[in-house]
Amino acid sequence: MLIAALSGMLFATGTPPGIELLGTSRIPGDAKDLSGLTDTLSEGTPHNRLGSFGSGIAYAGSGHRYIAINDRGPADGASEFIARFQTLDVAVSTSGVEATLVSTTLLTRPSGVPLVGSLNGPPRLRYDAEAVRVSPFGTLWIAEEYGPRIDEFAADGRLIRGLDIPTRYRAQRHSHDTKLELPPHVSQGRQPNRSFEGLAISPDGAALTAILQGPLVQDGALNQSGKRVGVNVRMLQVDTRTGVTRDFVYVMEAPDRGISEILAINDHEFLVLERDGKAGAAAKHRAIYHIDTLGATDVSEVLSLPARGLPENIVPSQKRLFLDLMDPRFGLAGPSMPEKIEGLAFGPDLPDSRHVLLVAVDNDMMPAVPNTIWAFGIEANLLPGFVRQAFSPEVTTESR
Repeated sequence: MLIAALSGMLFATGTPPGIELLGTSRIPGDAKDLSGLTDTLSEGTPHNRLGSFGSGIAYAGSGHRYIAINDRGPADGASEFIARFQTLDVAVSTSGVEATLVSTTLLTRPSGVPLVGSLNGPPRLRYDAEAVRVSPFGTLWIAEEYGPRIDEFAADGRLIRGLDIPTRYRAQRHSHDTKLELPPHVSQGRQPNRSFEGLAISPDGAALTAILQGPLVQDGALNQSGKRVGVNVRMLQVDTRTGVTRDFVYVMEAPDRGISEILAINDHEFLVLERDGKAGAAAKHRAIYHIDTLGATDVSEVLSLPARGLPENIVPSQKRLFLDLMDPRFGLAGPSMPEKIEGLAFGPDLPDSRHVLLVAVDNDMMPAVPNTIWAFGIEANLLPGFVRQAFSPEVTTESR
């Protein structure tokens, strides 16, 4: 069992009321997970290194338990890293936060064959998990970037089923050379490494909303020279029972930004994490936006979107700034600001009725970079439409 000690933080007089950074959890980047793996990957990383689990985090429905998902592992898809998720206990109070590693579970096909992060693997086995949510029944929904895919897994890590992803999202070709997955070799679908990055689940568990890191190829993602110029990003909403889908548009602040996560407030309001790709003092933009799809246009039948701006008949999701992680009052900006802030989850409310928002960091499995989780307390009146996710009695009483 691994425990990370936390530092609490209270804000000085004059800090706007409503949102408070309660504390920071840091687990060392060279810590080991509980997978039981003993080998070393080809580029030298221990296969049981506890890292990159900040790609996504989700409340598990019971106590202080959370599920955190690893991405494809080290070396940008050049290693045979076995996909996995971590089970954590994250206890949050007004004086700080404490994270405890409970278990590690490997992801496999129904046959038990492991899913791996390698770009060189066969399409059915290569897996880059980027976001996770827990269903009302305790199964896991995972958004995967290579396909892209949205898959349901049992609690033991075995694949149960995959949802049908519309052709407009899917890669037209798969290659270990990502240049061959871009124009002029393809004319539509996700960009490599800019695919499904975030996943939200509605409070009743009936709908999933996946969001891309950047625009689809056909939505003006790139100019003729391959530079990123698009800001219109699609969100795919799927009914988990019928498979019926809808598309909504999220407009990024600038083409050099990317979306890292989406978290449901209710069935039409969400928090979206948008950031630049810089670390430390070079980081200038990383913020959480409140969006609302009520009244937004379903663009499922729209073949392509412009790089900037939208036709008059297309209404994007409404958007406003909710939490600026660069705000000086939080003390996070500066040399120690991580690059990849990627996970969002609501946890149990504090005794004073404030909501708890966890923000997780993907450390890219770098041993010198800690695995970081920030905990924020949010006054309930800032999220008047908040509906807590429902879980079955079996899940709420379960100790995973």
